[in-house]
Amino acid sequence: MKTLYWTTRWMVIALAALGVSSQGAEGDWPRLFGPTGMAAVDKADVPVTWSDSENLLWKVDLPGPGSSSPIVLGDKVFVTCWSGYGDKPEATDMTKLVRHLVCVSLGDGKILWDSEVPSTVEEDPFQGFITEHGYATHTPVTDGQNVYVFFGKSGAAAFDLDGKKLWQTDLGQMSGRTRWGSGGSPVVWKDLVIYNATDEARAIIAVDKASGSVRWKAEGDVLTMAYGTPMILPGSDGKEDLVMAVPGELWGLNPETGKLRWYALHGLTGNVSPSVVVGDGKAFIFGGYPATGSVGMKLGGKGDVTDANHLWQSKSSTYVPTPSLYKGHLYVINDQGFAICLKADSGEEVYRERVMEGGSGASKSGAGGKGRGGSGKPFYASPLRVGNLLFCPSRRNGVFVIEASPTYKKLGVNTFASDTSQFNGTPAVAGDTILLRSEKALYRVGKK
Repeated sequence: MKTLYWTTRWMVIALAALGVSSQGAEGDWPRLFGPTGMAAVDKADVPVTWSDSENLLWKVDLPGPGSSSPIVLGDKVFVTCWSGYGDKPEATDMTKLVRHLVCVSLGDGKILWDSEVPSTVEEDPFQGFITEHGYATHTPVTDGQNVYVFFGKSGAAAFDLDGKKLWQTDLGQMSGRTRWGSGGSPVVWKDLVIYNATDEARAIIAVDKASGSVRWKAEGDVLTMAYGTPMILPGSDGKEDLVMAVPGELWGLNPETGKLRWYALHGLTGNVSPSVVVGDGKAFIFGGYPATGSVGMKLGGKGDVTDANHLWQSKSSTYVPTPSLYKGHLYVINDQGFAICLKADSGEEVYRERVMEGGSGASKSGAGGKGRGGSGKPFYASPLRVGNLLFCPSRRNGVFVIEASPTYKKLGVNTFASDTSQFNGTPAVAGDTILLRSEKALYRVGKK
């Protein structure tokens, strides 16, 4: 690992009006889905079109694939990757698996350092659904001082901004029945980093961000099928709640102790892969594969709030991508290639339009696998909203641009013809530019 330089800025941003806890300076993108956890910014002069020859500011090859998203702190971008096993057909030795935390200069795309984390235990084999996302799925998070990562059975780790590992903590080494691995990303709350260690421990785990020591653990067998990222939200009693959807229930936990404050039954009993969508004191839950659906609920309360908080239920849903909420409507890009608009107050479907034909999400088989994305699901990443535009990355057919409007309007699609690998990571925003990651490279696009 080689460090080239470091400069930083750090300011305080207040997001109380959004009702979402965040970390980061103004303009930073410190975690999965950005400072609000909603993958949205209201104002940014980003390009609507780009390609290898248009509005591409820079491109940098990465040391391996990954399904995590980039995060931004000041003039630096952080992204995770994996290499050594499963990334190439000939890479069949699991003991060679290495994760990477890569730091890239936002200005010119040069790699500043690459910190490697060798696998510490035997991982789930590269076959089945784990080939859909691989071994670098969890997006890192920063509090402005350090960067925190989650690498499944190899645990959680913290790095300083020069790439030095500060600690590494085992969060569990279990495997679910399907051996899919976990998918939720860490969040920072006060002096804690909170991890959704679904497959590894059947638990949500909070660790001390200074030392990596476990502070609390909320356990439950149902967590083996909950893959979303937790949200920190204002509670009804003036305190903050840690909100998480699991199969069958929506939970509100005390983020300081992990104790359950309230819960509501939502009826989606299968996999809950998307993160909870929140706004205006409401939560919207999607998932339930194979019997997918969606539910609208009020937030907060005490104990069982099912009857008091239930608003609506719909059969419209998605499997993995997290929908976007904007001006009273929910915009869903489902894994089958449909764009769906729902009324947020009732769940009524406004439109359902095919964005692209399905079956083009598959990739070539890897070590011991049946082919990555072999089920042919063309969308894995979540849509990014910038103003009234939705940027929706497909795995192999470009980024579709759709108006966030109750009237369906597809504006176009942007591709990098030179890159035929998958785009599984949700884009990030840095000023008036967008960062996209594929299995091969990291891109920054902006108006030229």
